[in-house]
Amino acid sequence: MKRLSSLAPLIALAALVVVSVILLTRGGERETFSGGLIGRPAPEFSLARLDGGPPLTNADMRGRAYVINMFASWCTPCRAEHPQLMALEASGVEIVGVAYKDAPAATARFLTELGDPFRAVALDPDGRFGLDVGIMGVPETFVVGADGTIRAVHRGPLTPEDVQSTILPALPD
Repeated sequence: MKRLSSLAPLIALAALVVVSVILLTRGGERETFSGGLIGRPAPEFSLARLDGGPPLTNADMRGRAYVINMFASWCTPCRAEHPQLMALEASGVEIVGVAYKDAPAATARFLTELGDPFRAVALDPDGRFGLDVGIMGVPETFVVGADGTIRAVHRGPLTPEDVQSTILPALPD
């Protein structure tokens, strides 16, 4: 009996590890949860631009489909997805980058180092726009239709498969 009671903490720890591994490795939930955003109008925004130009607004994008990518220079998964954004831009997709809770100088260094796939780069230093679109963390990507509604949401870093299965189908032909 004493031996069993001395093993109880080890058994509890092993059970906790198994449950944690299962929860962390199950697929799909982070990437596909849209929070009911699909089909709703994208939030109104007016964000300062990284280049210091006039604020970027949703009115600037009205009438055409585009992608919003929430990213940050301090975000390792953002670095991992960056080649997908470069490929999307090279294929003609308009992408608006929103630097989430990032210093402008760090954002500029990030884009200089990895390349700039964005039509415009807006700043969200306090995370207010992130709250408006309901992000859970960076990176996150939203497809906005020409009518201003959100057509697709991808949470987490984009992979080539995500681009093919989620992003491109939500854009017009």
